[in-house]
Amino acid sequence: MSDPAIDLRSDTVTRPTAAMRQTMFEAEVGDDVYGEDPTVNRLQERVARLLGKEKGLFFPTGTMCNQVAIATHTRPGQEVICDRDCHVFNYERGGASHLSGVQLHTLSGQHGILSAEQVRSAIRPVDLHEPMTALILLENTHNRGGGVVYPQPLILDIAEVAHQYRLPMHLDGARLLNASVASGLSPAELAAPFDSVYFCLSKGLGCPAGSVLAGGADFIAQATRLRKAFGGGMRQVGLLAAAGLYALDHHIERLAEDHRRARQLAEQLAQLPAFSVDLEVVHTNIVMVDVQADYTAAAVAADLAAHGVRVSVFGPQRLRLVTHLDINDGAIEQALAVFKRLYG
Repeated sequence: MSDPAIDLRSDTVTRPTAAMRQTMFEAEVGDDVYGEDPTVNRLQERVARLLGKEKGLFFPTGTMCNQVAIATHTRPGQEVICDRDCHVFNYERGGASHLSGVQLHTLSGQHGILSAEQVRSAIRPVDLHEPMTALILLENTHNRGGGVVYPQPLILDIAEVAHQYRLPMHLDGARLLNASVASGLSPAELAAPFDSVYFCLSKGLGCPAGSVLAGGADFIAQATRLRKAFGGGMRQVGLLAAAGLYALDHHIERLAEDHRRARQLAEQLAQLPAFSVDLEVVHTNIVMVDVQADYTAAAVAADLAAHGVRVSVFGPQRLRLVTHLDINDGAIEQALAVFKRLYG
């Protein structure tokens, strides 16, 4: 279907609300490359305060935030420690090697969660033959982990290791505000152990595009130069920044509704014999559904799409469902009715 009634593929499919569109229409703009877009400047300052950092920098995408952060923290030939299921390793087209000349040292986490000892054991010794460890990268919430919130005590343990080895830490916080709402910790608390952090405006917050990277003043100064080199210097982008400011005012607390609906989906799908769901890891707005051996994920997704429900295929036997701003209680009930009719 070209315009399905219920789209659970991702929280990136949301469309700006009427009020957000009006805010964008009325936005004051200027040339952001010259630092003269007042709406962008307000957004950057606000996100920096929200995350407890000195400066913020607006980007078109979260992937560019991650790649610029990696390039800022590292030098060619160095190494970045990360989880093997993280977004940077799986979904950024090998950007770390292509753009920064670094390799990724991937570790096998539990639903994307690493321990301090895993990280410590992966740090390279000073050896002429080995690459130098330059950065530790974590993801919160963890996408492929099923929207899991990274336990803050574990992050603090990893940060202590990073401090001992004088290594910077970067947080891929695409859905960091989901983690904040689910955990009860403020965004600044979650971001505090990291030298750099970003979150997406275009996922749970419902904006048409944009992410904001935050860190120290020197880090952001370097990141600004790299953003330009990577093609991210934009002009009258206050139109998008205005959407971000609106979302920060109106769309954070409501993330709890997405989490509640995801839990409802997970609990009811877990009761169907064709599927299994690990309810212990349904923390936020993502539900990973494992398809039993009699089916394939691709076939199930095709059947659902034919009946007006779209989901993502995340492996031969795995589907991903994501709740978001455009999915209300009625849509959840309709989607569950389709699942039950086809596979109940």
